[in-house]
Amino acid sequence: MSASSEKSDLRNRYRFERRERYLDHSFAYLVTSLEFANASHIASYLSYGDEPSTSDLNSALLTSSKSLYLPRIIGKELEWVQWQGDTSQLIPSKLSKNILEPNGPAISDQSLIELIIVPALRIDRSGYRLGQGGGFYDRSLSKLNCWSIGLIHPDEISSEDLPRESFDIPLNAAATPDLLLRFKS
Repeated sequence: MSASSEKSDLRNRYRFERRERYLDHSFAYLVTSLEFANASHIASYLSYGDEPSTSDLNSALLTSSKSLYLPRIIGKELEWVQWQGDTSQLIPSKLSKNILEPNGPAISDQSLIELIIVPALRIDRSGYRLGQGGGFYDRSLSKLNCWSIGLIHPDEISSEDLPRESFDIPLNAAATPDLLLRFKS
């Protein structure tokens, strides 16, 4: 079985498992970690459905005077828009009406971003993640030179290596609601 088909099968299984046991958790504690404390420009996302909630974390970042950027899908790429927390600035994504994206001008210099928070269905012990399958974050991670962390629910750290393809980029860390796991770089 190819890595691509294996990933597709795992996505279906992991989405089902997540729906069955979803609990809302806060990740706001991450703001006090060294990497978050040292970063001024942070890229995050707006969670939806049964993804780990970014609501408290994004609010904590804004409260701590960080510049917060949210992604917007343009073709096969993500561009980043600074967000001040104003929900009236959000519009449904062209990809899915369930995904909200910021409206406004994208930043011209992505090198400002010092830390990126990434969604994931699973993350393995080497920092490789299984995302939703669009490749948007792997393409962004390949262009950004910043510290990366994936948010997952408890028990979504895989003890086995996830299937990998040549374009997959490992993360620097994974976070559950009560654990920050840094991977060797």
